[in-house]
Amino acid sequence: MRLFRRELERRAVDPAGRRWVFVPYDQLGDAVGPLAEREPGELGVVVAENPWKAGRRPYHRQKLALVVANLRQFALEQAARGVAVRHVVSRGPYREALAPLARELGPLAVMEPAERELRRDLEPLVADGRLEVVPHAGWLTTADQFRRGAGERPPWRMDAFYRLVRRESGLLMEDGKPAGGKFSFDADNRRPWRGEPPAPEPPRFRPDEITREAGALIEERFSGHPGEVDLASLPATRADARRLWRWAKRECLESFGPYEDAMSVRSSGLFHTRISPLLNLGRLTPRRVVEEVAALEAPLASREGFIRQVLGWREFVRHVHRETDGFRVLPAGNGRHRPPVDEAPGDGGWEGWTGRPWPGSDGGEGGARPSHLHARWPLPAAFWGATSGLACLDHVVAGVWREAWSHHITRLMVLANLATLLDVTPRGLADWFWVAYADAYDWVVEPNVLGMGTFAAGELMTTKPYVSGAAYVDRMSDYCAGCRFDPRRDCPVTRLYWAFLERKGKRLAGNRRMALPLKGIERRSAAEKARDRRVFDAVRRRLAEGTEVSPGDLS
Repeated sequence: MRLFRRELERRAVDPAGRRWVFVPYDQLGDAVGPLAEREPGELGVVVAENPWKAGRRPYHRQKLALVVANLRQFALEQAARGVAVRHVVSRGPYREALAPLARELGPLAVMEPAERELRRDLEPLVADGRLEVVPHAGWLTTADQFRRGAGERPPWRMDAFYRLVRRESGLLMEDGKPAGGKFSFDADNRRPWRGEPPAPEPPRFRPDEITREAGALIEERFSGHPGEVDLASLPATRADARRLWRWAKRECLESFGPYEDAMSVRSSGLFHTRISPLLNLGRLTPRRVVEEVAALEAPLASREGFIRQVLGWREFVRHVHRETDGFRVLPAGNGRHRPPVDEAPGDGGWEGWTGRPWPGSDGGEGGARPSHLHARWPLPAAFWGATSGLACLDHVVAGVWREAWSHHITRLMVLANLATLLDVTPRGLADWFWVAYADAYDWVVEPNVLGMGTFAAGELMTTKPYVSGAAYVDRMSDYCAGCRFDPRRDCPVTRLYWAFLERKGKRLAGNRRMALPLKGIERRSAAEKARDRRVFDAVRRRLAEGTEVSPGDLS
């Protein structure tokens, strides 16, 4: 930390008479909120690095490097514009580091944290007046809009919410009607990618000495964490964030829409913008990106598809997480259901992979464990890098541990699909996403995994399980070409799909969108159903052993 400290001291300004604001790790910008509303000379900010929080779960080292580098660069950027900065290192909960500063500096202000986990950490300071919470100015929608759009009570639906906020924001609207005559072009955005147009190469960055020092800290103090650190792919400064966004607008948005759902071994991102980690850190603002995309000359289907991800889905999942208290309170008939909650942070299957408990998983609760489909199997070692023999799974997992990122279809239709077909515990999968992805925080990862990817909350926020056999992966990707299994002949994923429908048929019987697939089960012969079960048992056994599935296992 020597270089960072020295540079921060060089830029220090008189701290007297300032209004002090605590800036959490995911609010690293000055375009909204208290930092935008006052002159720099009136402000002081407190930023806190927290090795204790970083060590509670086996977070990907690239994720840790991204957070620490951006936090330090943000602190220096604020000091350079005349804001007083106090940088602290917390060896325990954030409240323990902030309490003495609140006594010294007076009550601190903070925009309401996005993460439930941090809000709970700070509650004692809020209760005794040492921390004043102001609304988070980075969100695009309100709780009132959510209830008017999605409904006062569940089931909540994103499309109704999205239509309301499109109308009220005016984005892509013409004379009160949606541009192009419809609100969503999702049905048009499902082309596989066969190599044309060429997928853009993501920008590479030149890490300065501050970023390199942050990377060295992660490599040294968090060497036991999984994943790789690649500083050249890590946007750390305000200038880096702007450069990535310029690249995204120039290189990605033109073709984003048609190939939004495509997957390829030749490009991990295709035309996805890769800005979600920066949005979730506050380095880019949602308002800026949706307004700038709306004004582009890119095809309407691409602009609408991007805006639906940010204005629609991102805002929707945040509200669902807040309304359910992190899936701890779910509707059940005329009452409420309270799923069990893990007492400690989950390790995402680390112990099952290594045979050793994660040393930092203590302090504070973990997460809710809804499981509408009664899935209980531990996350297999294939999610940690053991080769499964399934090319789609192995390719995506290797990319995640290399980049701390993959796009949303690989998350939903490869990782979550296979975990659901295998009866993997939804909580274990959610915790794995939380530790493995650079953009994963509780408010976004839990709705995406518990609410959508595994259907663990039933029809709370989605209409059906998002499961498929091999045909979908074959149609939308080139993964199958390099696999030992043929998607049309012997890929086990198809039999896993039929076995899933057979096992879960009673749980899904009332779901109208599952009526047709369940009819297919009725037409399946007893011999085929028996073979489906054998394949399911064989694949689970192999993956539980950490060994590869082979064609000989499926006869």
